[in-house]
Amino acid sequence: MTASVAPYLTRPDEGQALWFLGSLVAVKAAGDRTGGRLTVVEIVNPPGFAPPLHRHLVEDEAFYVLDGTVQFRCGEAVLDAGPGDFVLLPAGEPHTFVVGSEPLRTLQITTPSGFEEFAAEVGEPARERRLPEPGPIDPVALGHAAHRHGIELLGPPPAA
Repeated sequence: MTASVAPYLTRPDEGQALWFLGSLVAVKAAGDRTGGRLTVVEIVNPPGFAPPLHRHLVEDEAFYVLDGTVQFRCGEAVLDAGPGDFVLLPAGEPHTFVVGSEPLRTLQITTPSGFEEFAAEVGEPARERRLPEPGPIDPVALGHAAHRHGIELLGPPPAA
């Protein structure tokens, strides 16, 4: 992780776009451009979306909410967030979240980088930048990919 880092600009419609667990992920800063220090992605989650309960073994994960509402659950903490709110989920802490009744748009920042590689392995390229109809998720493939990327799946998504 000692690669040199040069200034660059990513425009709103630029960055690798992926369908990841029924959500749209646009990579704004990846490890190959940040010397492995961080990943920044813009994510649009559909209403009611919730990922499985999980924890990142290495990465701190932070969210800056741009649009929508969300309830984060991290350890014993319950954090209700909306536009302009920032939420930090430390490495090693079990967490999940539940999106409110409108689509949620966030900037997700992970440090060190690597989340973009997990999303690319599990997801598929997005040709359009709009929310897709959620498709089936292979829990076995998700679990294997998560393990390869230092993420432990601990339980099912929470009920809204």
